[in-house]
Amino acid sequence: MPLPLTLLRQLQAASPDTAWASLFAHAWTTCSAPLVQEKASSEVTKRDAELGAADLFLATAGWDLWRSYETVVPRTADALAAWWAERGAGRAVLILDALSLREVPWLLKGAKERGYAVHQARATGAELPADTTPFAEALGFASRSSLQNNLGAGKGRLTGATTDSTNLPWEDCAAQINSTHDWLLWHDWLDERVHELRSPGHGLAALAKEAAEQLSSDAFWTLVHTLTTGRRLVITADHGYAASGHFPDTADPAQSSYLKDRFASGRWAKVADLEQPAPGAWVPPLDLPLKTAHADATFALGRRKWKSQGGYPTLTHGGLSLLEVAVPFIELSRTGGA
Repeated sequence: MPLPLTLLRQLQAASPDTAWASLFAHAWTTCSAPLVQEKASSEVTKRDAELGAADLFLATAGWDLWRSYETVVPRTADALAAWWAERGAGRAVLILDALSLREVPWLLKGAKERGYAVHQARATGAELPADTTPFAEALGFASRSSLQNNLGAGKGRLTGATTDSTNLPWEDCAAQINSTHDWLLWHDWLDERVHELRSPGHGLAALAKEAAEQLSSDAFWTLVHTLTTGRRLVITADHGYAASGHFPDTADPAQSSYLKDRFASGRWAKVADLEQPAPGAWVPPLDLPLKTAHADATFALGRRKWKSQGGYPTLTHGGLSLLEVAVPFIELSRTGGA
């Protein structure tokens, strides 16, 4: 599906900040429209494909926009820190590791059906690399695990938060939320499933079905209910993910070999770890070296996969595509809902 003409004109004429705002708005509009659970797999797959044109633009005519990403895109960690500072006591943040814009319909639908007020719902940007540890660092922690069992108390940018990082069932998480006014809870269910369903034969369809079930469940909303008891809640993520099983194969043998040598089966690599750090001569490039706030690295650009040992994963993250870097930022309060 081609880019909408109005969006294409905006991208051709806009400054980098306006271009990125238009791309994030397009991704949000495409992914966030209501869904029925029975059609989750097919419709999420369709929406993912619709955003292929935007990723193609960002990998070809607009590839240089990535150089401005850190400067102009509102990033999630900064948005959380600002929101936290603006509010008094009674704050909660639920980080669902690897939550992408694809999962937004279930959160908005559940909030509406269960009587929650949605104060803001938008896309914000992951850190680069779009990975877990860079996001933890951006919040002022060494890693995700440093939040476990309130080890993050007194640290980081969310001052005063009781912290935990877990993969327990939703009901067990809810039971562990005490009456402390401010909470930061990081749950890695979805990221675990991204990695478990990455082998050939699984992928986006299976993950979409499971995400719809989990995020529509009474158990999940019991956790939301507990977190919103006396608190305003933001649900967000550290990064999204790529449905790389649907990416086109890199047909040119030289290009495929180049990408395999640089990334193996991944989407980014530290420049210091490369045997041949100099980038290739292709225009537009296959990968893009960037010195980010977290790494001097090179990143796979756009939607592409290549032959690798064991087969390229069908789900992954860390590269430069919209649904790897754009994540939900949804603020809720409870108005008596269940």
